[in-house]
Formats: sequence, structure tokens, C-alpha cells
Amino acid sequence: MVTQVYSIHDIQEAKMCLDAGVDNIGVALDTGFCCPREVDLKTLHEIFDYIGDKAKKVLIIVSKDEEPVLKYVKELRPDIIHICGNEYEATPELKKKLLEIDPNIELMQAIGIPTPDMMEKAKYFASFCDYLILDSINPKMTSIGVAGVTHDWNMDKAIVESVAPCRVIMAGGLGPDNVYDAIKAVKPYGVDSFTKTSDILPDGDSKKNADKIKRFAENARKAYNELKD
Repeated sequence: MVTQVYSIHDIQEAKMCLDAGVDNIGVALDTGFCCPREVDLKTLHEIFDYIGDKAKKVLIIVSKDEEPVLKYVKELRPDIIHICGNEYEATPELKKKLLEIDPNIELMQAIGIPTPDMMEKAKYFASFCDYLILDSINPKMTSIGVAGVTHDWNMDKAIVESVAPCRVIMAGGLGPDNVYDAIKAVKPYGVDSFTKTSDILPDGDSKKNADKIKRFAENARKAYNELKD
């Protein structure tokens, strides 16, 4: 069971994830599209250098086309590139160009849940992407992810079963209190958390919470181990 935590803002938060045994650590690059908790290029370099090979480094980019994606993949060399899908979606051509940069890089495409075409999109992206991440639609932003709310897990289960063997990461309002039930219900390849492993600050910003990250990872592993048995 892969555990994934977004959006890391500094080395201290990256250490929280590594100490908890998180598998994938996501960092959002500031590209001018107001992605929550995005960081500048210098900070992202520092975080990725600190993580090294102790976890998979996920680069989150919101862009209008492939140009910045390819540019920053060349510079930052993430293990996984996450395409958010708000402005630009992954293409087979992008996958080809990424592999020319690094034959080991993996491509993750976000699928908004619920949307009328979610199943159609999931099957299409599963045909060339390494991962799908199923995330809630933010009702205030009409964007995929950072909504902090769950959705109907039956939709996730249907997609997981339909796109196999493509790896599916389940997201959307998951945290230490519900990740166990989510895994038992859906049986995804992995689970992701942003909002529910964070503390909200008085100014509306957030910071990661080490205890929440630790319990999220522990409860995810507990559910997976029980499924294996």
C-alpha cells in the first residue's frame, strides 16, 4: 500500500513524512497558478535534495501546456510528475517526451470525482499513464484536489476495477480517521492526503502535522496488511 502526502513546504515537513515511512512525497512548484502551498524553485530543489532516494519525489505542476512540465522535469528530476488537469491534461506525446528525458520517470494524471466523464477519462489516461489519482472537486474553485472533502467511494472502486492494471491512488478528504475504511472499501494501489494531515493556521494557511501523518501511514498499512491476510 503506497502512502502519499502533499503538499510539503520545507525540509522539516519532508522529515515528518520520512519519519512516518511515507512512500511518495509531493511538492507543488509555484508556476503562477495559485496552487495551494506551492514553493519556489530554490526551495523545491532543497526539499528534493533532502528526500534523495528515501521516498519517491512527486512534482506537482499546474500549467496551460507541456512546456513548463518538460522544463522543470529536466531541472528537478522527480520520480513522478503529477498533472493536475485543471488547465492542461497529460497526453501520450507528453509521456514520450518525459521518457526521453528520463526513462524511469512516471506520469500521474488527476481525475476529478464526480464528473460526468470520469470513467471515460480514467480509461483513456490509464492507457498511457503510470498512475491515476482520484480526487474530489473543490466546490469553491472547480478544481481537482485540495477540496478537503470525501466523495462517493463507490465511484473510486468502479474506476479501480475498470482500469486495472493501471495503478490508482485514492485521494479526497483522506486522513488518519478514515483512510483505513477507504482502503477496505476501495482496495486502491495507494492513498493520498493533503488537507487532513495538516493544521489550519489563523491566516488560513496550513502546516503539516507530524502526528497526523504518522497515524495516516500507520492506519493505511494496517488496512493493507489485513487485506493481505
